Amino acid sequence: MAVEEVLPAFADAFPFERFNEMQSAALPALLNREDNVVVSAPTASGKTALAELAICETLADDGTALFLAPLRALTNEKESEWERFEDLGYSVYVVTGERDLNPRRAERADILVMTPEKADSATRKHDTPRYSFITDVDCCVIDEVHLLDSDRRGAVLEVTVSRLRRLCDPRVVALSATMPNIDDVADWLDAPEETTFAFGDDYRPVPLNADVKTYSHGENAFADKYRRLYRALDLAEPHIRDEGQCLVFVSSRQDTVQAAKKARDELAERDIPMGARGDYDFHNDAAELSNDTLRQSVLDGVGFHHAGLAREDKNRVEAWFKEGKIQLLFSTSTLAWGVNLPARCVVIRDTKLHDPLEGEVDMSPLDVLQMLGRAGRPGYDDTGYAWVVCDRSEADKYRRLLRDGKEIESRLAGELDAHLNAEIALGTIGDVDDVMDWLATTFYYARAQSAPDEYAAGSALRERVSDTLSELVADGFVEQDGLRVESTRLGHLASKFYLRLSTARRFADLAERCADADRAADVGVDDLLETVAGATEFDSVSARSDEQDAVSAVVTDAPDDLDAGQRKVLAILRSGMTGTTPTELKSDAWVIRQNALRLLAALREFLDTLGTARAANLACRVEARVEHGVSADAVGLTAIDGVGSGRAGKLAAAGFQSPADVLRAGVSGLVSAGLSEGVAEQVVENAKDQPVVVVDWASFPETIGTGENQLCEVTVANNGGGVRAGLRVTVNGREMTAKPSYLGQTTLPVAVFGADADELTYTVEVAFPDEPLPPVTRSRTVEVR
Repeated sequence: MAVEEVLPAFADAFPFERFNEMQSAALPALLNREDNVVVSAPTASGKTALAELAICETLADDGTALFLAPLRALTNEKESEWERFEDLGYSVYVVTGERDLNPRRAERADILVMTPEKADSATRKHDTPRYSFITDVDCCVIDEVHLLDSDRRGAVLEVTVSRLRRLCDPRVVALSATMPNIDDVADWLDAPEETTFAFGDDYRPVPLNADVKTYSHGENAFADKYRRLYRALDLAEPHIRDEGQCLVFVSSRQDTVQAAKKARDELAERDIPMGARGDYDFHNDAAELSNDTLRQSVLDGVGFHHAGLAREDKNRVEAWFKEGKIQLLFSTSTLAWGVNLPARCVVIRDTKLHDPLEGEVDMSPLDVLQMLGRAGRPGYDDTGYAWVVCDRSEADKYRRLLRDGKEIESRLAGELDAHLNAEIALGTIGDVDDVMDWLATTFYYARAQSAPDEYAAGSALRERVSDTLSELVADGFVEQDGLRVESTRLGHLASKFYLRLSTARRFADLAERCADADRAADVGVDDLLETVAGATEFDSVSARSDEQDAVSAVVTDAPDDLDAGQRKVLAILRSGMTGTTPTELKSDAWVIRQNALRLLAALREFLDTLGTARAANLACRVEARVEHGVSADAVGLTAIDGVGSGRAGKLAAAGFQSPADVLRAGVSGLVSAGLSEGVAEQVVENAKDQPVVVVDWASFPETIGTGENQLCEVTVANNGGGVRAGLRVTVNGREMTAKPSYLGQTTLPVAVFGADADELTYTVEVAFPDEPLPPVTRSRTVEVR
C-alpha cells in the first residue's frame, strides 16, 4: 500500500514509499479502530513503521504520543531519526535520566521518547508540576514489549504501563519480536483478537538459517575467547570472501576492540581480500574518527561498535557498514535492539557476560534472539545466516531456544513487595480490596490465568498478596487500620528512591542510630560506606581472584556481615574518595560507583528525614567525595558551581577549604593558587551562591555563678546564598537544642546555668544537609564561679 494514499499528510514522515505486506495487514487496526494493538513479528520485518503509524494517527487527532524505547541509547537514536516529524511541525522530546528535564518542553511535546525506567519515575511523580505532562499521553507505543521477560527491567515496564493506564488510559500499541504467548500480552492490554497480530517467519523479508556451533572449552577463560573468535571467523569467512558482511556480537565494549584487533591480524594471515586502503576519500573520512584504534581498523574493513563510542564515530561506522566499506563488525548487544543494521551473517561469540553488579551471567534469551534476527539484508540476500557459538554442554539449550522461541514471563513476583509498596506510597492503593484490583491490571495476573501451574493463581494468589502486605506492615513500610492501608515515611522514601526494601530498612536503621543522641557520635564515614556497600543491590557483586589482593589492601577492617563482593564495593568507594582506585578494580568501578552514588543520595535523604541534619551533611560530603575523588579538606569547594576534582584539589593545596575562604581571598588569591584570572572571576562569582555563616553571641556572659541561671540569645545569620540548614547547640558536648531552618537569620534561645563543672563550653553547629560543606561550628566558654 502506498504511504501517500494511506497518510497523505504524513507521507514525508516515512523513509519509504510503500508499506510492506506485514505493515499493510496491520494498517486497518491502527488507523480505523481505537482498540489497543499487539503485534508480534520477526526482527527486521518493519515494526518501527507500525510505531510511526500509531504516532501519526495520534498526531492527526492533536494528541500526544509516548514511545517507550528499551534502551537509553535508542532514545537518542529516535531523536535524530524522528527529525522527519520535526520537519512536519511536530515537537519530539527525549526524556532520560542523563539530561535535565525541561518541563515546558515536555508539556508542549507532541512525541515523548522515554525508557521504561524514566516513565516509571515520571508516573510516580505525576502529581508534581515537573512531571504532570505524563498524564496527557493519548497513545503509548511499547517498543520490544518482550522486555517484560527481562530479569532486571521487566517488572519496571510492567508496573509502569499498568500505572499509566490507570492514570490516563492511553491507547497502547505493543510491538515485539516473535513470542509464542502473544495472547497473554493481548489479555493484559485488553487488545481484542481483531487487533492482535502474530506474524510468523514467513513475514521475514529474508529467510533465516540459524544454528548452534560448539567450541572446545579450555581451562583458561582468556584463551577461550580466542577459541570462540576463531570459530566465529571460520563461520564468517566464506561470506566475507563472497563480498558479504558479518556482524559478531561479543560481551563487552572492551571485547569489541580487542576482537577487532585480533581479527585484522587473523584475516590478513588467511589472505582474505577486504579493506579500502586504496579509497582516498574513505581514507580521509576515516582520519576524522576520534577513536585511534577504530581509525586504523576500518581501513582494513573491520570495525567495532558500542555505546561508549562518540556519537559521530558510531554514525560513521553504521554508515560505512551499510555501504559495505566495513565487512566485519564487532558489537555489543545494544546494536541488536534498535539500529537497523542487518548483515548476511551474524555470529554470537559470547553467550555469557560479566556484569559488575551480578558477576558472570548468561546473556538473556531475548538478547540472543534479537541478535540472531539481524541476519539477512532485505533486497540483497536470499538467506540470512546466524550462529550461536557456545560450549557443548549448553548446545541443546540454545537449539531449543532457536526451535521453540521464548515465552514471555512476568518478573513482578520477585519484586512484588517493592512495587506494592510503591503503589501504596503513590496513593493508588488505599485499602485491602484495592490491592487485588491493582494486581489484576498487571501482566503477572494475566500470565497466572493462562499458566496457573507455574504462577500462583486464584486463592493462592490472594494469599501471596496478603502475606506480602502483612510483611510491609510488620517492617514499617505501611500502616494498616482495619481495611485501610497507608504508606509511612519509610515507605515513601523507599518508593521515591527505587530501593529494595531490605536496603531501605538498612538505611532507616542507620538514621535511627544517628537520631539517638547517645549513639550518634559514633557514626562516621566508614559507617556510611559500609551501609551502602552492604545494600542488597550489591548482593550479586563478585570479587574475581585477581581482584582480592587489591580489595584486601584497601579494606583491612571490613565488618563481618559484608561478603567478598560487598568488600569489593567498599574498596572501590573508599579508594574512589581519594581518586586512587587500584588498577585491578577499575573495570567495574564506574558502574559500581554510579550505583553507589544513587544509594548515597537516598541515604542522605533517609538521614535528613529520619535522622539529623549533621548526619545528612556527612552523607552529602561522602557522596561528593565518591563522585569527585577529592580529599576531606577539598570536598567543601565542590559545592561551588564549576569546581570539580581538579580545581578543588588545586585550591585545597593552597589552603582553601570552603566557599567562604574563596570569597575572603578574592580573585587575586585564586590566581595565586594557580587558577587563570577568567576562571578565578567565575569561581568567586559562583561562590557567592553559597552560605557565609556569622554567629553573634550578643550579651552572652563570660562567667556565671554556681546555681545561677541566665537565658541568652544567639543569632545565626547567613550573609551568602540561601540554604537549608540544621542548627544545633551543645554544652560540654551534650545537645541542648536542635532545629531545622532555611538559613537567613535565626535566633536561638540558650540557657546558661551554673553547674558543677568549672567551665561550660557552648557550641553552635550549622550543618547543611543538601551541600557538601563542612559544618560551621562556633564556641563560647563560660566560667562557673
